[in-house]
Amino acid sequence: MYAPERQTEIVTRARNAGRVDVATLAAELDVAAETIRRDLGLLERRGLLRRVHGGAVPVERLALEPSVDERDLANTEAKDAIARAALTLLGDASTIVLDGGTTTARLAALLPEGRELTVITHALPVAAAVATRPGITLHLVGGHVRGRTLVATGPWTTAALAELRADVVVLGANGVSVDRGLTTPDLAEAEAKRALAAAGRRVVVLADHTKIGRDELVTFAPLERVDMLVTDAVVAPDLVAELVAAGVEVVTA
Repeated sequence: MYAPERQTEIVTRARNAGRVDVATLAAELDVAAETIRRDLGLLERRGLLRRVHGGAVPVERLALEPSVDERDLANTEAKDAIARAALTLLGDASTIVLDGGTTTARLAALLPEGRELTVITHALPVAAAVATRPGITLHLVGGHVRGRTLVATGPWTTAALAELRADVVVLGANGVSVDRGLTTPDLAEAEAKRALAAAGRRVVVLADHTKIGRDELVTFAPLERVDMLVTDAVVAPDLVAELVAAGVEVVTA
């Protein structure tokens, strides 16, 4: 079977079944798993499939980006574990920039009272979690607030973030992969996240296992920018191995 025929078959299977996985395709089409991954990457760039953990889904099956409330109800135990692990990694940092996201909001809620700490964020849920906390000085970065994610975006946001140099930046991501780094589905949020990633002496990424090996529309930071990735223990070992081989320190909670 030639590559175009194989790729057509992959799309057909995805549309019929709702998703395809790398291992099954490799076995049934008698090619290496890496060949299937390349096919999926090509089909995603053509707008036919969207890569997800372990495989891909047809674009016709994709829903709108979930709201904060919807995301907050997903993988709660994993997110709680990641937040607790991330708290121990902050060390003696005195200035922390927190990205938007349900896991970073959990981390914000865990920040200890009484510790002198400056927190900078463009995310309303994160700001609400620390605004009245004793010892914490909060700086809220303004801009156009997206109703779906409750984070500020736009020129005001990126201009303010570009002036920062904090001890630690804690980022969220919708997708983390060796091929495309850190990704998100929204162009405006990608610009803000790109500025966030450049604002820290150390960059820590929080992403549960559903984000690992997944690609979204826009890349906002390469893996080289990541000092540490914190994920949960359910993550596939082969995906962790790929990230470690790419130079990322991975902590599983």
